Amino acid sequence: MSTQSSRLLPDAVAGLAGRPADKGEVHLVHLYPREMSIYGDLGNTRCLAARLRWHGYTPVVHDHHPGAPWPERADLLLGGGGQDSGQVRVQDDLAVHADRLRELAADGVPMLMICGMYQLFGEAFITVEGQRLPGLGILDVTTRGNATRMIGPVVLDTEFGPVVGYENHSGSTVLGESQQSFGRVRHGSGNNGSDGTEGARTHNVIGSYLHGPVLPANPALADGLLEVAARRATGGWAPEEIDDAIAHQAHDRQVRRLLG
Repeated sequence: MSTQSSRLLPDAVAGLAGRPADKGEVHLVHLYPREMSIYGDLGNTRCLAARLRWHGYTPVVHDHHPGAPWPERADLLLGGGGQDSGQVRVQDDLAVHADRLRELAADGVPMLMICGMYQLFGEAFITVEGQRLPGLGILDVTTRGNATRMIGPVVLDTEFGPVVGYENHSGSTVLGESQQSFGRVRHGSGNNGSDGTEGARTHNVIGSYLHGPVLPANPALADGLLEVAARRATGGWAPEEIDDAIAHQAHDRQVRRLLG
């Protein structure tokens, strides 16, 4: 199933661009929007589509559902959080497309996987009862379920600058020896509440526990992903000036409030 940007973006949102969408198409693939988007993570896809349009590109959004054929083109992939039951419903389809996803990741396609999808992109998830559920192995992380939830606002130091978001997870994730984290925790629990790491990054694949959704609150992170996608899709990145004043104010106030 595919949806064009005009079906995702209200005319009023697209109209805010004030410029033609003449810089080429960028195809976004949202993995399992019904099963894995319980904490507003669909907002990440809508944010990227809107920002692409404002930058003068044509966003094409594909909603990939279990059992559906894979889109012919994928310039950027997104996935969100879900209940354990949602993860079970998508695991068979992930297995079908596992090799394709690994190839895309190795080829440098940007991806943002949040919470449950972050865990599924790892090596394994070990349940509270000790059952080991294999992941895709794109990220060298292992997650173990536990009875304690890690909930609350988060501030990270990342390559994209300070990133703010909200975590809500019971899985405790540990990075492999050579696995790069997405960020260092300045406030919050992060991957496991003890080692100061949050998320993971390999090539252009980012896994994170940050909901919010995270991208509208962090324009620099959103455009960082879009730059990689646009360069792959169109051969270049020609951003326009976007008025992010309100987003920056909210972001900076969150940082000041949490870090004092």
